[in-house]
Amino acid sequence: MAKQFELIVFDWDGTLMDSAAAIVEAIQAACRDLDLPPPTDAQARHVIGLGLADAMRHAVPHLSETAYPQMVERYRHHYLSRDHELKLFDGVASLIPELADAGHLLAVATGKSRLGLDRALKVSGLESLFHDSRCADECFSKPHPQMLEELMAVFSVEPEQTLMIGDTTHDLMMASNAGVASLAVTYGAHTLDALSTCSPLAQLHTVEELRQWLKANA
Repeated sequence: MAKQFELIVFDWDGTLMDSAAAIVEAIQAACRDLDLPPPTDAQARHVIGLGLADAMRHAVPHLSETAYPQMVERYRHHYLSRDHELKLFDGVASLIPELADAGHLLAVATGKSRLGLDRALKVSGLESLFHDSRCADECFSKPHPQMLEELMAVFSVEPEQTLMIGDTTHDLMMASNAGVASLAVTYGAHTLDALSTCSPLAQLHTVEELRQWLKANA
């Protein structure tokens, strides 16, 4: 049976890696370091998936522009102090090899920096299974379609042959802006109600549900 989707693109944080809580806590800790009122969990979760500078500006919108570099530095300090503790969601370590064995082109489009993604890929053991990736310090931040457009161009794959999988509205809106179908996973950063507004093909609640959907439809 012919593959419906030649290229499958994953978000990283909150989709493959169980890191949303660590990101929220690092944002809040960075605010406390600067004697700022920290955002609520919901406010901090909303910015997950954006490039780091954009995420800080959304999470702490009233901070002076000159203070954002320090905010970013403190965020990195807190996040990196525990990123070695982060794990892939259960089932991801077997899902990605299965998709690769089925002949899909696999890629990552993430709000992480290149340095951060390369480190995460290496630690996860999945580095060799992804054919390419795009990061927020190389492209416009989500929901701009540049990441997906560049990945499709690399592989000469059309939008209708491409699928974006993510846990945030930023991921799904990027897909829509690129003319690409999307799947939402609900175990990450954004709520089911928020994800529903972006009209994904399906909303999957576990990695096993994601595996079954892809087996049947991708």
